Amino acid sequence: MEPKERILIKAEELFMQYGIRSVSMDDIANHLGMSKKTLYQYYADKDELVDAVVDGHISEIQTDCGVCKDTAKDAVHEIFITMERIMDEFANMNPMLLHDLEKFHFRSFRRFKEHKDKFLAKVIKDNIDWGIKDELYRPDINVDVMVKFRLESMMLAFDVSVFPPGKYNLAGVTEVIIQHFVYGLATIKGHKLIQKYNEQRNKNQQHEEARK
Repeated sequence: MEPKERILIKAEELFMQYGIRSVSMDDIANHLGMSKKTLYQYYADKDELVDAVVDGHISEIQTDCGVCKDTAKDAVHEIFITMERIMDEFANMNPMLLHDLEKFHFRSFRRFKEHKDKFLAKVIKDNIDWGIKDELYRPDINVDVMVKFRLESMMLAFDVSVFPPGKYNLAGVTEVIIQHFVYGLATIKGHKLIQKYNEQRNKNQQHEEARK
């Protein structure tokens, strides 16, 4: 693996675990067993490294969203597949990440916000339209309002003043919010599917626990 890629992977791993502010360029160099001088040959400063990590992460999310859509049998299924991926990603993510991004690396935060407000907004809108068409979601939904509600409720899970990390788990809070969202959209037909997919998730989790 090229040094530049190794730096990127390790930086993302450390930022996810500890937040961005508490991880220095020295920390990243030490974890990689390389000198800080070598690190600066590839990334001029921490801002540039954070930009690269955020761009790479956004690219991964966008690819994942396409895979979820292509794999899904219906709109409810798409939300459940997406939720599983989010749960895996958020399991070890420090909720301070977005706070650090907004406060100390605004250029990267602006890039993330553009991704949220354009790309993710379209993903959510397309899902709601699909669900309404298949009569899984209520036809009287104000789609524009629900898209914005979903985007902002996604950000709420990262608000450490509302959900302090010592008391709440980021993945757990996110799951409750997503479940609440999809139940609010669903028709009776949609509710039956939600229950079906939840039962499948519970069985899968029990199998995973039994194998450990």
